[in-house]
Amino acid sequence: MMAMLQPLVLASQSPRRKELLAVLGLPFSVLVPGIDESPRDGESPENYVVRVAREKGMDVASRVDGSLVLSADTVVTIDGEILGKPSGRDDAIRMLGKLSGREHHVYTAVCVIDQVKGKVKEGLERTAVSFKPLTATEIQAYVDREDVLDKAGAYAIQGFASVFIPAISGSYSNVMGLPLALVYELLYAA
Repeated sequence: MMAMLQPLVLASQSPRRKELLAVLGLPFSVLVPGIDESPRDGESPENYVVRVAREKGMDVASRVDGSLVLSADTVVTIDGEILGKPSGRDDAIRMLGKLSGREHHVYTAVCVIDQVKGKVKEGLERTAVSFKPLTATEIQAYVDREDVLDKAGAYAIQGFASVFIPAISGSYSNVMGLPLALVYELLYAA
C-alpha cells in the first residue's frame, strides 16, 4: 500500500466510519462537518447521498489546507422513502416495521477532496439487504436493546440486527456506513 502524501482528514462524527477507515492502516484525523442534511423536495436517494457527502467534504475542506478530505453519507431506502436516522423510539419502530420481511437498499456516497491536486473524486455504493419477517415484540425488544437513534434505518448490521438479516447483495462495509473497496479506489486513483 502506498503512503499518503498529505494528511488524511475524515469528515465524520460516526464511530463506525472511524473504525472502518482504521482498517486501511492509514493515519487520519477527524473533523466533524456542520451542514444541513435535510433532503430536498423530489431528491432521489442517490442524488441526496452524493450531495450530502460532497457538502460534508467541502465544509471540512474549507477548514484545512493541503489535505485529503474523505467524507461519506449513508441512507437506507425502501419504497422510494429515505430512512435516515430515526427521530425517536416510535420512528425507529415504524422504520423497522417497514423493513420487516422485505429487501431494502443501502446507499453510501463517498467524496474525496484532494486539496494538493485540486481534484474531487466521488463514488456511490448500493447494497441490497434482506430482512426476515419481524414480530412487533422483536422490533420493540431490538429498539430497547440497542441505541438505534444514530443509525440510518434504525439498525446496525454489525450488532444484534445481524440475526434479522439472512442475506445481503453487495458491500457489507457499505451497510456499516463506509464501503472500504470504494474508499480505497478513490484514495489511490490517479
